[in-house]
Amino acid sequence: MTETTRKLSFQVTARRTDAHGSVARCKDAELSLDTDLAGRTDAFNPAELLLAAVSACMIKGIERVTPILKFQLRGVEVRVRGVRQDVPPRLESIDYEILVDSDESEQRLALLHDNVRKYGTVFNTVAPGTRLSGVLRRAG
Repeated sequence: MTETTRKLSFQVTARRTDAHGSVARCKDAELSLDTDLAGRTDAFNPAELLLAAVSACMIKGIERVTPILKFQLRGVEVRVRGVRQDVPPRLESIDYEILVDSDESEQRLALLHDNVRKYGTVFNTVAPGTRLSGVLRRAG
């Protein structure tokens, strides 16, 4: 396999610490997980982790394309909401709002949004199995 065709791979290890939680580790990072049946307020549960991954994917995509597009921004905030159905248990929809603090034109904002939707690894993994929709708009 040549360097140009090598695929990226990712690895995370999660371990139960007790009946109230678990810990996930990758690289030099550690994250507390809410795996308590009663729930915890100090950790992400699995659905929240998925929503956080979608959010992080969008922000990372923006970081990736802004230099290429010479897009100027001061900040980005992503708000994500998932709706769970009970039978079978799954997220039936994920809605998002990307707020970009920028003086770029509406056309350039739309171009940024197109890039987020087209090139996001997690976004494109989740989208086929869930109604994933949202907007990118100017903050403020």
